[in-house]
Amino acid sequence: MSRKKHFDYFKAMETLAENAYTAAGILEDIVRNYSLEYYKEKVGKIHEIEKDSDALIAQLNKELYESFITPIDREDIMVISEQIDDILDGINAMAFLFENLIITDMRKETDHFAEMVTSATKGVHTAVKEFHKFKNSKDLKNLILEVNNIESEGDRLFSQLKKQLFSEEENLLEIIKWKEIYDRFELILNATEDAVDTIDIMTIKNT
Repeated sequence: MSRKKHFDYFKAMETLAENAYTAAGILEDIVRNYSLEYYKEKVGKIHEIEKDSDALIAQLNKELYESFITPIDREDIMVISEQIDDILDGINAMAFLFENLIITDMRKETDHFAEMVTSATKGVHTAVKEFHKFKNSKDLKNLILEVNNIESEGDRLFSQLKKQLFSEEENLLEIIKWKEIYDRFELILNATEDAVDTIDIMTIKNT
């Protein structure tokens, strides 16, 4: 009787992070080349990636339930995986926002915010790839710090854009729409920081 193949939990977390990074790149592409037609052409790819990640989370949960031995505590694997998935959920929700709010044009520097999301998710992906070496890694702490720095830069951009919105925009409906969009960008960046901070905590806990 053949033995069941060992499930690679670190690889699963890496795939989740890679999916978030890929989706962020598509979101940035949509923002930089925005039109309703281009949006409709590209947005389905984000939804597909989100569904793939949901399926992977379900598989990971099943493996955790059935496995006797895991490389780190089951709860730690689940918390990190769910926080990485939160990033992708935020990106997917942002994609729906553009359609639901009937956005026809991007405001100035929206592309900068989208670029930060891509950079932060890339940082999360890189940190997760390094995480399996947490006991001996010389790079993990700096990778975590890079994401923290991007999130801090995002806080400054968020404040700047909100100030411009409320001081320069006269259309109340546009203010309501773009406040929601800026808030969503901020939430995604916060989710990237939460994910790497949790990796940092779990590294300390498990060494």
